[in-house]
Amino acid sequence: CSVMKVGDVSDLEDKLIALQNELQKLTEVRNDVMRRVVVAEQHYMMKRKAQGWKLLKLKLGNYKKLNLKKLKNCLGGYCSKSCKSSYKFGKEVARKLQAVISLKGEGDFKDVAETVPEDPVDEMPLERTIVGQQATFQKVLNCLAENAIIGLYGSGGVGKTTLLKQINNNFCYGGHNFDIVIWVVVSKELKLERIQEDIGKKIRLPTDSWKNRSIENEARDIYNILRKKKFLLLLDD
Repeated sequence: CSVMKVGDVSDLEDKLIALQNELQKLTEVRNDVMRRVVVAEQHYMMKRKAQGWKLLKLKLGNYKKLNLKKLKNCLGGYCSKSCKSSYKFGKEVARKLQAVISLKGEGDFKDVAETVPEDPVDEMPLERTIVGQQATFQKVLNCLAENAIIGLYGSGGVGKTTLLKQINNNFCYGGHNFDIVIWVVVSKELKLERIQEDIGKKIRLPTDSWKNRSIENEARDIYNILRKKKFLLLLDD
């Protein structure tokens, strides 16, 4: 064989066009994944699958280095005089086309990150302890063991916040079965949005995605996370 058939040349040209189109689609998929990764990295740890897409730029660069000059020469008749050269080049284009299609398919996943392990309890600074609170402290702990809702009340300055901090810090040292302990400061003027925001930060919800969402939708997001956990919510006013 000394001359490449017209049909073979046309087929090779079609494959190259398809390869270039798929490369463009793959680039768009990678850019979309990386946009999600940038947002997720602010709150989460990237999954290995997404980390691999950060390296995809190198692969795309290698594919785009496909010798287009050589191809133009080939389509213009330079390599059409050699069936062996044309066949080899055609197989290279076909192989790269299949590889690009496969890579593009791998980019079709929803989750690009997983939650970074969070300390279940944030230790609170204690300036002082209140003498005589040990009995109350132990009583509250006993009530918590019974999955109760507890209200601490009293006039200002008697040490309610200090007691609540002691209870919070008690769970810093293990020996409990709570998955997470959440501390929230509640202002006198109740603001549900602020409470939800503080809870969301502790459970690592991406609060950027809450923009323009209703209180009900935010509450549902929090519920869907916490319903799977045993948690303690401490509200300090």
